[in-house]
Amino acid sequence: MPLQRIAKSGELLRSSPRAADAAAGIKNLQQLIQLRWMAVIGQIFTIEVAHHSLRLSIPLVPMLLVVACLAVFNVVSLLRLRMGVQVRNVEVFLALLVDVAVLTTQLYLSGGTSNPFVFLYLLQIALGAILLRGAYIWTMVAITAVCFGALATYHLPLELPQDLHQGLSSLYVIGLLVCFVLNAILVVVFITRINLNLRERDARLAAARRRRVEEEHIVRMGLLASGAAHELGTPLSTLAVILGDWQHDAELMADPVLREDIDEMRTQVQRCKGIVSGILLSAGEARGEHSEQTTVCKFVDALAEEWRTTRSIPAFSYHNDFGDDTPMVSDTTLKQMVFNVLDNARDASPQWVELLITRDDAAEAPALCITVNDAGPGFAPGMLDHLGEPYQSTKQRPGSGLGLYLVMNVARTLGGSVSARNRAAAGGAQVSIRLPLAAIVLPKAHRPAG
Repeated sequence: MPLQRIAKSGELLRSSPRAADAAAGIKNLQQLIQLRWMAVIGQIFTIEVAHHSLRLSIPLVPMLLVVACLAVFNVVSLLRLRMGVQVRNVEVFLALLVDVAVLTTQLYLSGGTSNPFVFLYLLQIALGAILLRGAYIWTMVAITAVCFGALATYHLPLELPQDLHQGLSSLYVIGLLVCFVLNAILVVVFITRINLNLRERDARLAAARRRRVEEEHIVRMGLLASGAAHELGTPLSTLAVILGDWQHDAELMADPVLREDIDEMRTQVQRCKGIVSGILLSAGEARGEHSEQTTVCKFVDALAEEWRTTRSIPAFSYHNDFGDDTPMVSDTTLKQMVFNVLDNARDASPQWVELLITRDDAAEAPALCITVNDAGPGFAPGMLDHLGEPYQSTKQRPGSGLGLYLVMNVARTLGGSVSARNRAAAGGAQVSIRLPLAAIVLPKAHRPAG
């Protein structure tokens, strides 16, 4: 995973707070649309009861037309929401203004402030206080206050007996009670849902901030590794030259012990140079090396063979059950990621490590599955809950905990995932890496003919 790719990922993470706010805005507008459907049904029911059951003289057709307009507006809002457009604060404000206008019109047609449902204005103010920001809230308060005052003067009369002394048998008191209960229920339900949306948004923001810190940490480590690789390049080249001279020295080569030591030293220096070149390649600073076209099976076979020959372990079990081979571009970062998992397994289980390569075609996207088993003590209690967090070492000895941390970030960047568990029956631990083939295989347009 080149540093440029990590930097790009960091840029995406910086937009995560805006994305979290947008997601919360969409959910809040969804709640408002649901509440508006409840208002449509409630108004139809109330108009029906008032006209047919209570025999009140109300303008039936105009009031039903207002309800129809509200329903049409809600359908338009729902269609626009499904288009995936960003929900801005002003849009929520205008939507609430439509609700206030509908309520004001219905109250104008049914007695103005003498209508007990006039206190539904409080619900609009409560919704505005929850959903709006800054001056929009006080603008909503001012508008509802003006509407309330205007209805006291301008309204169509409603013959509603003011028999308050009759208690619950009074029609007006019953209307007030219904309005109060309706306000209370809707406010509680809506505020509960909005608070849930806000908590989900806060959780997403916290996860985005944590992810951003992790990515920045990786960038710093990558820069440090790149700088160290540059610094190590010169002394390693010097050692290679000196060892080459020694290899051509007949007197030194005459001693079989020295000759074996020099050969081993040359092998290890070449390995160090390969590691340095791999670091620079992963940082986007390859020193003449280029990615090579290969296949998945060839890549994992070579990876397993290289790890087997460069590590000292009595038993290394390797099984490649990938199936039909697929062209891909070799990636040093991918190889190093698997090496990290294998090295962790060897540290925990010096006598035996197993590497399994399989293909998962069951999911929607085919994936390369890399599984590493060991016969060690397994993960410590509670470690699986913090898998992949920096400075949470999975080894049974002091460690930095950066191995699996880097593995999980590389897999995540490729769209994959890493899981781990303790092998209850066989003992030891198992780490599984799942990488979508679309992220690593060579596109068909770039594959060689034939």
